[in-house]
Amino acid sequence: MNNKFNTNSSSPREIKYFLDKYVIGQEDAKKTISVAVYNHYKRIYYSYKAKVEIDKSNILMIGDTGTGKTLIAKSISKFLNVPFTIVDATSLTEAGYVGEDVESILTKLLQSANYNIALAEKGIVFIDEIDKISRKNDNPSITRDVSGEGVQQALLKILEGSIVNVPPNVGRKHPEQKLIKLNTKNILFIAGGAFEGLKNIISNRLNLSTIGFKKNVSIDGKDLLNFVSSHDLKKFGLIPELIGRLPIITNLNSLERESLKRILLEPNNSIIKQYKELFLLDKIKLKFTYSAIDLIVDKAIKLSLGARGLKTICEKIIKDYMFNIDLIKESLIIDKFDIKLKFK
Repeated sequence: MNNKFNTNSSSPREIKYFLDKYVIGQEDAKKTISVAVYNHYKRIYYSYKAKVEIDKSNILMIGDTGTGKTLIAKSISKFLNVPFTIVDATSLTEAGYVGEDVESILTKLLQSANYNIALAEKGIVFIDEIDKISRKNDNPSITRDVSGEGVQQALLKILEGSIVNVPPNVGRKHPEQKLIKLNTKNILFIAGGAFEGLKNIISNRLNLSTIGFKKNVSIDGKDLLNFVSSHDLKKFGLIPELIGRLPIITNLNSLERESLKRILLEPNNSIIKQYKELFLLDKIKLKFTYSAIDLIVDKAIKLSLGARGLKTICEKIIKDYMFNIDLIKESLIIDKFDIKLKFK
């Protein structure tokens, strides 16, 4: 691990300050995650001093596509300079079935650490689309649910912290294969998902139960995720044991128009800055007019893809100019007419 992260000199505020450079909005989520990450690595560094055994702070992020879940996880690993890997939960199956074993997650982490076991054991794993492996109904499966509940069960061991035999390459284990022992005790697992339909579950629970709320008190739909409980996640289809291994839960709000505009322009790695840099390498000055920026944001909102949609739209606008980049002289201005032409 990079020596720059030290719990004596770094703080949750500094972690959030770094996140602010890359992630627009999501203030509460960034605070929650900054504290959880700080405590996780403090737990590792000072385990020899601690008189009380401190549990892992694995994180569950709930939010629509394009709200910044993956970006937050990537930015955290960048700040800490630790090995990092992203895994799509939908690609995982129970051992013995077609698909990737859960152990393949750790193989990818090892690969990102160049097979340095000590580094990998302090890395970060982001499991995307964790909601897609929910139990198919609220009752335990009679038949095998190899890509749902079965995967959840298989994840328990590595999330909790144990020594796992990991194949050196992604794929099925075979008897002759030399396996690598990896201790997952200090690996930080961050899971994320859109959890479509979860708001309805929360809403039904709040309407059916007073739990301190009066019947006539209304809660804004966009704030419903603030009231998520383990009961709601169980109702959605996560098994209680998995919920228990993801104790830090935070939600990311859908991005408003102003936030999408800021995402285009402000972060260190904003999409517009990246395109400008690419054109500048060919000695071409690229500019987007204000009306063009507004129209890009409007299109992203219409597509309901959040920040992820911004990249898709910009790529469609820029593609032909990039293809003919050798024909462009000195400068290029993208205005609203360019965008209207591409999205007729």
